[in-house]
Parts: sequence; structure tokens; C-alpha cells
Amino acid sequence: MKATPTAIPDVILLEPKVFGDNRGFFFESFNQKQFEEVIGQKVQFVQDNHSRSSKGVLRGLHYQIKHPQGKLVRVVRGAVFDAAVDIRQSSPTFGHWVGTELNEENYRQLWIPVGFAHGFFVLSDSADFLYKTTDYYDPDFERCIAWDDPEININWPIESMPQVSEKDKQGTSFSNAGLFS
Repeated sequence: MKATPTAIPDVILLEPKVFGDNRGFFFESFNQKQFEEVIGQKVQFVQDNHSRSSKGVLRGLHYQIKHPQGKLVRVVRGAVFDAAVDIRQSSPTFGHWVGTELNEENYRQLWIPVGFAHGFFVLSDSADFLYKTTDYYDPDFERCIAWDDPEININWPIESMPQVSEKDKQGTSFSNAGLFS
């Protein structure tokens, strides 16, 4: 597995070794020992999630203020632009974001540790998005920062207004968001 720190070093792009031939392909999508070696810490995943979204859907920017979740995300069908925003006030990259394309052909995964807001935009006709989390979903502590917050200024690859859930339309501004120490 190739591990590449992004512009925010705690967010790591993971690329597995893929073995393919005319019959198809095989790769190890998760190995606990290797994963912990490349991120430099012990992590226990407690929940796997799968979402399917249509082209033009934008989900995010989500996080949980209590019971925060680290996430290991990937796409198994289609393509998305995935973004993570550092909301750790003590971090030298506080308020910065990183983004990358995850798709069914590049097999990439993105490790997004606790202390980040996360979202993605669907580039293909539809996308199946899988992610592991380090804590359970807790709707009482779920928060959302507006996907188009001008202070964060994510450069989403959007040509027209994205499809956003009613809940995400209520996302708060970065300056009013509950943040991590």
C-alpha cells in the first residue's frame, strides 16, 4: 500500500497494490496492521457505511462534535471529489482543506482523522461511497458546515448548483461552527 500525506499531513491518501489480468483484479482493501503503520497510530473501526448518490449530489460538510469520527473513505462505483476541512483550532492547518478525486478506477482511499469536517461531490452518473468510522453515528452530535462557506472556500468541481439535502442546506458558517480544540 502506498501512503501519501496530503497538503494537510494528517489526511493521508492510500493507494493499494492492484493485481489484475484479463479475468479482472484483486486488491486488499483493508489491512489493520498496514493501515496503523502508515498512519502512525492505533485505530479501531466500529461501523461501515455505504451510500449511493446521483450525479451532482453534494453531501457535507459533516462531523460529530462529540463522539467524533475518523473516516476511511473510498468509492467502489463511479467517481467523487472528496474534501476534508481541518477544524482543529490548535492545528497549524486549521481552516485549510484538501480535496481529491476518488473513483472506481484509481482504487484510492482517503484517511480523514478525528477533527475534520468531510464532504463529497458526485462527478459520475452515480457513485457508491463506502466508509469506515472510528465511532458510531450519533445524530445528537452531528454538525454540518455549509459546503459553500466563503471562509473555507473549497474549490468544488461544480458547473451548476449541486443537489443538497435539506439538512445540509442548513449548514452553519465556519465562523459559527462548533470546533475542536
